[in-house]
Amino acid sequence: MSDQIVLPADFSQHFEIPNAEERLSEAMTVALKMLEAGVPLRPNPDHAAIFCDPPQLVAGPLKKLGYVAGWDTRCYPSPVDGHDYINVPSGLPTQSPARAQGWFDYVAVVHPVDEDARDHMLSQGYGNPFIHHITWGLAPPARAQGGELDYAGQLVSFMATVRKRIAETLADEPGTLILALPRDVVESPEFSDRTTEWLGDLTEQEYQIEAMQGGGFLLQFFVLTGGRIEVALRVATQQTFNPKSVDKISKDEISTMQSD
Repeated sequence: MSDQIVLPADFSQHFEIPNAEERLSEAMTVALKMLEAGVPLRPNPDHAAIFCDPPQLVAGPLKKLGYVAGWDTRCYPSPVDGHDYINVPSGLPTQSPARAQGWFDYVAVVHPVDEDARDHMLSQGYGNPFIHHITWGLAPPARAQGGELDYAGQLVSFMATVRKRIAETLADEPGTLILALPRDVVESPEFSDRTTEWLGDLTEQEYQIEAMQGGGFLLQFFVLTGGRIEVALRVATQQTFNPKSVDKISKDEISTMQSD
């Protein structure tokens, strides 16, 4: 089953990151459990988030691997642990052979804005740089007949089911289900009534719905306490992340002080 997914075997040849072996090993272990549970993972990870200062410690080696810095011409403010960080994504071109070697589609290079944030980041004990989390991509279900609202319902229901299955498989409490959907869908008169049906028994504290800037769908949640491993489903997204999602995740879902 491990031949269905891949992580970069030569990671240490490109980066000096103290916790890389630990995080990559955990990502593979969790992925194998999810595959056994029937979760449809894409072969290589969707993205990794790497904290560092200065940013070129990571952005430079990524460029040599073929990543494009500032992939979507955006940066994302990330208020982690009450401190200010900036997330600047790098992305692999679609046809890059590095994908087949297990390299992430995107890397969020997260750097502290000021000295207080830097001191807090370094106090976590993982080193500088360090991999905060790795996110596996999910293959979306085949699109059924219907309009964009119907398709949104299909994807939301799929993610709610996957979230429950992963929670049972890993015996851990998953994070908030973040649902960034096309604005036309969120603003549809029928949307509120339909979401109750899509989300099943999820409580209001277990999900967040928002409009996806740039269009498309980005649905995601953390699968382990401490925010070390995540899953994400993308369809027709025009940017790496959604600003409102990054704000929510940074404030409430992640910390530089991670626990097992």
